[in-house]
Amino acid sequence: MRHSVQKRVLLFGGISLGVALLVGCLPALGSGEVLVSLAIIGCALVFFGLIFGLQVWLMTSGGPVLAVGPAGLWIKTRPTRGQAIWLPWEAIAQVYRRRWALEKMVCVRPHDPRTGTNLGAFTAVDSSMQQLFFGTGFTATLNFADRPEAEIMGAIAHYAAGRVPIN
Repeated sequence: MRHSVQKRVLLFGGISLGVALLVGCLPALGSGEVLVSLAIIGCALVFFGLIFGLQVWLMTSGGPVLAVGPAGLWIKTRPTRGQAIWLPWEAIAQVYRRRWALEKMVCVRPHDPRTGTNLGAFTAVDSSMQQLFFGTGFTATLNFADRPEAEIMGAIAHYAAGRVPIN
């Protein structure tokens, strides 16, 4: 499973457009200067477009986020570009879904809490943030993936074959 660039661009593009219109319309309310408002909207669109474009690129260019098979799964260890970790089904304690804001995630909790602790400083920071929000450092998107949520969870359930509780 990979990130869906189209879904991310629609989300971040909509946010950028909304913020740019809001920022650009505020001066127009007081002064009536249409040209100034259009210039501010244009600058805000470029600024937020660059920020969100970089974020989309970081999220979507790092390769697959999740790969599932009969022996276990590979899951990305960072939300942006980074490495993945192999977890055999026997090392997984639980697979569950969580939601944070607009993002629906599949979370994989290993039996050993030390799993993934030697993956580097940046991964440790990202993993600790994910641990705080999701209860585990190993997560993959469900609603911004290139496949439907039902297909992803169905594949996990199929390949886990009852060896791992799935909630």
